[in-house]
Amino acid sequence: MYRPPLRDIKFVLEHVVDLEALVKLPAYDHVDVGTVHGLLDEAGRFMSEVVAPTNRVGDTQGAIRNDDGTVTVPEEFAKAYQQYVAAGWNGIKSDQGYGGHGFPGVIGLAVQEMLTTANMAFSLCPMLTMSAILALTHHGTEEQKVTYLEKLISGEWTGTMVLTEPEAGSDLGALRAKATPADDGTWRVSGTKIFITWGEHDMAENIVHLVLARAPDGPPGTKGISLFIIPKFLPDADGRPGEANAVSCVSIEHKLGIHGSPTCVMAFDEAVGYLVGEVNDGMRAMFTMMNDARLHVGLEGLGITERAYQLAAAHAAQRTQGRAVGASHVTATPIIEHPDVRRMLLTMKAYSEAMRGLLYDTARAIDLSHQHPDQSTRRHFHDRASLLTPVAKAWCTDLGVEMASLGVQIHGGMGFVEETGAAQYYRDARIAPIYEGTNGIQGVDLVTRKLPLAGGEVVRSYLDELAGICTELEAAGTELASVRRGLEQGVDQLRTATDWLLSRTDPNDALAAATPYLRLFGTVAGGCYLARQARAAVDGAGDDDFLAAKVATTRFYVDQLLPQAFGLVPAATADASALFAVTTEMLGV
Repeated sequence: MYRPPLRDIKFVLEHVVDLEALVKLPAYDHVDVGTVHGLLDEAGRFMSEVVAPTNRVGDTQGAIRNDDGTVTVPEEFAKAYQQYVAAGWNGIKSDQGYGGHGFPGVIGLAVQEMLTTANMAFSLCPMLTMSAILALTHHGTEEQKVTYLEKLISGEWTGTMVLTEPEAGSDLGALRAKATPADDGTWRVSGTKIFITWGEHDMAENIVHLVLARAPDGPPGTKGISLFIIPKFLPDADGRPGEANAVSCVSIEHKLGIHGSPTCVMAFDEAVGYLVGEVNDGMRAMFTMMNDARLHVGLEGLGITERAYQLAAAHAAQRTQGRAVGASHVTATPIIEHPDVRRMLLTMKAYSEAMRGLLYDTARAIDLSHQHPDQSTRRHFHDRASLLTPVAKAWCTDLGVEMASLGVQIHGGMGFVEETGAAQYYRDARIAPIYEGTNGIQGVDLVTRKLPLAGGEVVRSYLDELAGICTELEAAGTELASVRRGLEQGVDQLRTATDWLLSRTDPNDALAAATPYLRLFGTVAGGCYLARQARAAVDGAGDDDFLAAKVATTRFYVDQLLPQAFGLVPAATADASALFAVTTEMLGV
């Protein structure tokens, strides 16, 4: 059973995002806080009652490729998707001119959090559709927008992101798919693509593939890549699915997790394609889509943690073993009373609330980068979102795996048995640090591209903001004094590591430090987002358990989790010599 954390979500929207100020922007003049709260309440009901019950069957039954190349997903998925489309959930943040609802992106993220937590495998289909919508909104022609956006926004058609090839994974510059111009202004695309999420299925009447391929005579590497729309069925004169395109699903992968999501090998055999943007400029359009997907994959780390936590907490409250220290009765006590189990549960709870703060603040920055009326402010938040996106993706998904593992541990031996459901979350979580750019690549992106933005001023501005959160805690008096001291130390350590990286002249030094630095960054930032919530809780009414838990959870994080990040500082400020002192031959190759 999934219980949407609606009060937590609304609390972060109020005290981290400042929703009241956000909805006052001209683009959101049709939105108010009360409307948002009503929307979230209904989304929580829908995701818990309609989508969450499909999670188990998706894992046990999975997707099936038929002999004719079509793919069938569980019947429960198809029914839930039709209800999802009918309710209008797919268009929450999309352009009203094409049938969307025009809510801020951070509200779309909040709805997506509940969808992802309810069923991660199912959520990947609308998530990729939303990313395709974003790419076409920013880079498509007017004709392409008219043809595709309304259908994608409604959810009648779904979208995919088609990048990877057998020899072109993280290195997209190696891709070989070819596109040849046709006399009618369209293109013919040929090639094989792998690991295409929801590349073929029976939930929607058409699938719109956004495919990277090479046009003739283009430069080598990523500078010679173009982006094409390749629909499964070519739209007819009335915009309905018409003739089948030369696209087929060759096979689907048998995976560790997310069994309900078909991961396809796709063949394009002179398929009709429509160029998006300019020739050889496909990576720019694709990164619009990919950066959106990376934020939503980060959300999967939160979603898995939340679902695993709820399951583990319920088990710990019911499972009796041993007698807790100080227990007055002689019978066995619930394991939730044992300190180590309590520590594991608090770790899951604290990290989930820290992740939510980071993810929602990143989405807020994206909203402001598009909708704030002042150009310099838009630029500031564009850079802020660029800085935070790799951290949100990698830190949250690494934690998702670790927290799902704790969920298994809390269940003990039964966690290793499939029937409890704990193992599914562990299996499902493992893909998130891999796809949409491995977490190692997120670290590389952070230290080589994002830290140097504006000569380092983008990251320094963010660190100053984190320091300001620490200063604000002084107003809470002694109640948050230890939190303030711990976070001040954390921000100082992060600043030291940042300055060291910005001063490096050998690229290998920055690359060697990238992963520990990203972990340090996320842990310190996460603590500051918790502190902002704790500060608001201290100002809240009375002795409400929810508010008291905010303060106690923040103290636990700063006392027990944040210090672990300090141990990352030596690795985040060490050159690459230790890595290359061991030769390839010494590694046994």
